[in-house]
Amino acid sequence: MAIRSDGERTRRREPAGGDADQYDEEEYVEPVSAAEAVREGLRQVVELSGRDPVGATSVQATDDGWLIGVEVVEDHRIPASTDLLGLYEVELDIEGGLLGYRRVRRYQRGKGEVG
Repeated sequence: MAIRSDGERTRRREPAGGDADQYDEEEYVEPVSAAEAVREGLRQVVELSGRDPVGATSVQATDDGWLIGVEVVEDHRIPASTDLLGLYEVELDIEGGLLGYRRVRRYQRGKGEVG
C-alpha cells in the first residue's frame, strides 16, 4: 500500500507467480507499520471522543493487527496536575482500520500506578 498525500492508503496488486501480466484474485495487503498504527490509533480516539490526546502509551502487534494504548485528557482542571486522564485501548486491523476502542482506565494526572 502506498500512502497518498491526504494520508489515505492505496492498495496495490502483487502479481501471482511473478508474471507482471497476471494477478491473483486476492489483493496483496501491506500491513501498516507500528508508527502508522500509533498515528491512526491516536487519530481515531480523538475523532470519536473529541478529547485532547496526551500521547500513545503502548503499541502491540497482534495476529490480526495492532493494539494501541492512547492517553487523553478527559477533564481539564486547574491546576493541570489535577486533570482527569483516560487510557483507551484501540484495536486496529492489519491495514490500520478501526476494529474497536474502549476506555480501560480513568485517573488523575500525576497519580502513579498503584500496586
